[in-house]
Amino acid sequence: MLVKSPGVFLTYYKNDAATKEAKTPDGWVHTGDAGFFDKDGHLKIIDRAKDVGRLTDGTLFAPKYLENKLKFFSYIREAVAFGDGRDFTAAFVNIDLAAVGNWAERHGLPYASYQELAAKPEVYDLIQGCVEQVNRDLAADPKVAGSQIKRFLILHKELDADDGELTRTRKVRRRFIAERYAPLVDALFSDVARAHIETTVKFEDGRTGLIKADLEVREAARNLPAEIPLKKAS
Repeated sequence: MLVKSPGVFLTYYKNDAATKEAKTPDGWVHTGDAGFFDKDGHLKIIDRAKDVGRLTDGTLFAPKYLENKLKFFSYIREAVAFGDGRDFTAAFVNIDLAAVGNWAERHGLPYASYQELAAKPEVYDLIQGCVEQVNRDLAADPKVAGSQIKRFLILHKELDADDGELTRTRKVRRRFIAERYAPLVDALFSDVARAHIETTVKFEDGRTGLIKADLEVREAARNLPAEIPLKKAS
């Protein structure tokens, strides 16, 4: 995405190289963001350009765009999307303990911990509804319809900055998470229904511990891309 207006900066202070990298000779500024125009002519900013990838069939894959759509739901606190270089898109989900906990109490579902709540089939059903709503939204735009989420799982622990999974400003460290949870990523892109994981965590008092879990892997319904109506000849 490039922008141009009387309000953009002139140059970087005493840094001609940086100025040439950021601005074109005729004054357009490279924002570093990626976006596209939808069928209504609206510009959608989807992600940082360096983070945008492609599925194996060439479909646009913008992880942050998908993650933000998932996090729009109050039941989802964090999400991590995978798909660059893959045949389809998949995701990790962190439930919001307060929101899902309140929902569970209203539905008479007892639980003793985040891990126990996250593993309940009823909670999986709840999150699956959110994922499938995101897929319906994506299907309405042909440019991103192919990146609908096929498989997902609910992580057994909350992503934590102390464990290196988030920055201190709560930005997902996607590459680190992919390496830390490689067996779960592999499970998402296979046909298995469950995956085992053992995770070392750091407690607030500085102690470390080991969490073991067998996680369910769910498949979400996907939708055919919406057809774009043909323009009438003038």
